[in-house]
Parts: sequence; C-alpha cells; structure tokens
Amino acid sequence: MTSDVDTTIIRGSFNLFRDLGLPDPEVRRTKAVLAAEIIKTLDERKLSVRAAHGATGIAAADFSRIRNVNLGRFTVDRLISILGRLDREVEVLVSVRAQPQAAPSAVLPA
Repeated sequence: MTSDVDTTIIRGSFNLFRDLGLPDPEVRRTKAVLAAEIIKTLDERKLSVRAAHGATGIAAADFSRIRNVNLGRFTVDRLISILGRLDREVEVLVSVRAQPQAAPSAVLPA
C-alpha cells in the first residue's frame, strides 16, 4: 500500500513547550513535571482533593487546579513546597548550556 502523502519526521527538542513556540518553555516544562509528580502522589495514596487538603493544609481548590493542569497560578517553588507537604523530597539539578533552536513546525496534510 502506497501513499501520496509526504511524511517528514522532525526531531523535537524534548520540550514540547519550546517546540510549540510558547513563552517560558523551561518554566512550563518544570511546572508540568512537578504537577505530574503531585498527581502521581495523590493517585498512589488514593487521596481526593479534600483529603489532600486535610493532610497538607493546602487548599483543595489548588489540588483541583493541579489535577486539571491549570498551572498559571503556581510558581515552581510553590509546587515544590506542595510536594514537600506530601512528604516528597525534590532534588533540583541544574545544567547550563546553549539553548537549542526550536524545531521547525511540521505541516500536516489536510
């Protein structure tokens, strides 16, 4: 079976937010990783947002926002603090290098 569609594979930068050209891609990626760890912790412990509030003192609405990946109100340090209240230790490793250029946008056939 052959196709008339020309397919091009483009290697991404390993940061979807950068590849999409969004502002502050490193911060967005860091927040997404931290939020995923919070959600994973809540799921492992079978905690509802209300139970998480009771266990940590963090507002249930904040846990709801995190579960819905609505991270605009959160800073990286706030998300790290929430993980700390969930008895998780966060280790931050920093490496500095030249920023890769954004991958060219792929145009998909209609």
